[in-house]
Amino acid sequence: MPNLGIAIVRQYERGVVFRLGQLRGVRKPGFHFMIPLSDRMWKVSLRTVTMPVPSQQVITQDNVSIGVAAVAYFRRVDAVKAIVEIEDVAQAVGQIAQTTVRNIVGRSMLDQVLTDTQTLNLAIREILDGITEQWGVQVFLVELKDIELPVTMQRAMARQAEAEREKRAKIIAAEGEALSAGRLAEAADVIADHPLALQLRNLQVLAEIAAEKNSTVVFPAQLLDSARAVGRFVTEESGRPPDRDAPLPRVDPVEEPPAVGGSRGDDTPPEIDAGR
Repeated sequence: MPNLGIAIVRQYERGVVFRLGQLRGVRKPGFHFMIPLSDRMWKVSLRTVTMPVPSQQVITQDNVSIGVAAVAYFRRVDAVKAIVEIEDVAQAVGQIAQTTVRNIVGRSMLDQVLTDTQTLNLAIREILDGITEQWGVQVFLVELKDIELPVTMQRAMARQAEAEREKRAKIIAAEGEALSAGRLAEAADVIADHPLALQLRNLQVLAEIAAEKNSTVVFPAQLLDSARAVGRFVTEESGRPPDRDAPLPRVDPVEEPPAVGGSRGDDTPPEIDAGR
């Protein structure tokens, strides 16, 4: 750039001044005078640079070929080194980042690449920061942003995830069965200690069955005896003197309608029978 004797350095820049090819110092933001024809200033930006790392095919340690893309964030912290030590900082950082990503991912298993990317990002950043420090550049963040898997591997992982979900469902169902069996065992112990509890349960089940209008219920004689025993127990608990000889409620039989052919049950027509 032509030297007109003046130079303006912006807030996010630093100016490196050379006089007749020799380093004279670094100028801070502001207005600066320079010696025409002898002084020359190189401006270095200190802002953060986003460096995309193109996708590349990498073979992991378990021999799976995947595509990996990343992004690196760096900035120049030493203006003199960024000018004197290296010619093109951005290109150098991009190349070393691409190589480091390939090396770190290639030494890792596929499961680690998919589930432990934070560890890989930290390892890549530390290697890049150690190399670029001599160039006056600080790499403070590296992220693996895209991992491409083969189609066959995607299908295998989908089957694995489905099998894992089925396993969890079976485990939950088995735990529910075990819990239910435990509760049934506790109920059996209670019924064994209190025999009338079983009879009460039978009556409750019969009441539930009777709620259905289209159901026919057959009452065995043992159930009637059980009902009498339950009634006595309830009477005793209520404080009234039990009537142990009280009979069950009387149920009158339903009279069947007469036959269509007459009251005598024969085949004689009604008209002939009335004539006699």
